[in-house]
Amino acid sequence: MAKIGEFELLVLLAVLRQSDAPYANRVRAYLEANAGRTVTRGALYRTLDRLTSKGLIEWELEPSETPERGGHPMRRLIVTDEGRDAARESRDVLLTFFEGLGPVLDG
Repeated sequence: MAKIGEFELLVLLAVLRQSDAPYANRVRAYLEANAGRTVTRGALYRTLDRLTSKGLIEWELEPSETPERGGHPMRRLIVTDEGRDAARESRDVLLTFFEGLGPVLDG
């Protein structure tokens, strides 16, 4: 199982949440709105490339009818079964570590 860092996990989860339109620009907007951090295009694309090289996401080119894109295709992101497994494993580890810490964290 591929190990992933915090930002890689956030990107993976953001792609999963964008199931109807999983494009990088929407993933970036979601991250900025919900993770409380600025995300540069470079950081996002480097992370997407790492997730791709680890076999956790794939992408396919999709024709674009958006006039602003000038006919350039869009990169549709797809989380692989291995990506879902990695997200599930990360969730389970985090839940184990957070279990019982409510009083300490909320204190």
